[in-house]
Amino acid sequence: MTDTGLLKETLKAVLAAQGVDYADIYQESTTATSIQIEDSKVEKLTQGTDGGAGLRAISGGKTSYAYTNELTKAAFGEMAAALKTALKTKETAAEFDLTRKVPLVDYRIKIDPAGVPLEKKVQILKAAERAARGFHKSIRQVSVIYRESLQKVKIASSDGFLAEDERMQSIFIVNVIAMENGIVQTGYEPEGGFLGFELFEEIDADEVALKAARKAVMMLKARRAPGGRMPVVISSQAGGTMIHEAVGHGLEADLAQQGLSVYAGKLGQKIASDAVSVLDDSTIPGKRGSFRFDDEGTPAQKTVLIKDGILMNFMYDRLSAMKAGALSTGNGRRQSYRHKPIPRMTNTMIAPGSTPAEEVLKNTPRGLFVKKMGGGQVNTLTGDFVFDVQEGYLIEDGQVGEPVRGATLAGNGPRVLMDIDMVGRDIGFSIGTCGKDGQGVPVSDAQPTIRVPELVVGGES
Repeated sequence: MTDTGLLKETLKAVLAAQGVDYADIYQESTTATSIQIEDSKVEKLTQGTDGGAGLRAISGGKTSYAYTNELTKAAFGEMAAALKTALKTKETAAEFDLTRKVPLVDYRIKIDPAGVPLEKKVQILKAAERAARGFHKSIRQVSVIYRESLQKVKIASSDGFLAEDERMQSIFIVNVIAMENGIVQTGYEPEGGFLGFELFEEIDADEVALKAARKAVMMLKARRAPGGRMPVVISSQAGGTMIHEAVGHGLEADLAQQGLSVYAGKLGQKIASDAVSVLDDSTIPGKRGSFRFDDEGTPAQKTVLIKDGILMNFMYDRLSAMKAGALSTGNGRRQSYRHKPIPRMTNTMIAPGSTPAEEVLKNTPRGLFVKKMGGGQVNTLTGDFVFDVQEGYLIEDGQVGEPVRGATLAGNGPRVLMDIDMVGRDIGFSIGTCGKDGQGVPVSDAQPTIRVPELVVGGES
């Protein structure tokens, strides 16, 4: 990592421009390995290191940004000069010192993946691929992917702080395609988070593969989902896709400030049922959206977004917080040093309630039980959404009935939040990479078992 003196010198050069309210430098070095197994052989294997630095200046609520992949004094000088071309020079820069921040949370990696032989990693993946492929004759394709990355970041700010973080991510993904009588179904199972190779002590790779295979094969026999308005119970095993897409993005402060969120201007107002509380928490050990500091050097924290149905807060980065006269909530995130930070979710969830999960189902005589969500789309301006159901079942007399395929859920996020009438006391997480403004960042989502008394289910009429 670059010498602290050079970071301070570069920041001072930017602050020597008129009207600069704030400046920071984000430096990053990422080492990554990716292995993909298909047809019992290594289809792809990549290893590499990428690194660089990004320099940002905020002036009058607007951002100027430059980056480089050369960590030299000359390159840092060029970044500073590039930002100053759009700003008027003044005679002197403000004096400041850099003080190292201490994180409020810490995480321990038990097994460094770099110390595990590549052959062992390939062996685990090949065994999982064989387990899935051998499950049933209808399985046509199995893809098993393992990714590991170590990201080291160093952030210096004109506010006078210096923050450093090391983030280890390990991910294991199985995707199975089954085909029979012209019907094609998939089973997809991802596992991982802020972990080292101990991931494979926490999960059974073969069982994850079999789970994906079972799902794909089972859905081949499932009948088409019935369409219409009906009660929907979404299992905690479905993960938090709905809360992430239908609600979470609308609570990111930049979208609210631009008038692109249905929740804009509603702080302190009731936007959900009394049973609903929503959190964003980057301090949970082992979760994919966790860190010690965000990408602006703000310590990780838990933010209550909705409490008992009342909108309490938005997710802020530095810039949106400055505009709102608020404090950053530690949600300033970026894909890499090539990107400026923007408000992003971390680990976002509906908080567990007090009702046993089995009671939620038992008190729903008929409807759709969603065990696994698929992808979807949401309009943050209106809150309207459409989601695929990857694994769904009919609810028959308060119990899980026969499986159905091809179901979709359509509705409106604010209306669903208001309509949720039962919240289980369980919790289940899912992982993903969230895309926004051309950037992807690691996240996890979670929810308990919940019931929506009426949703539009797309299927057979």
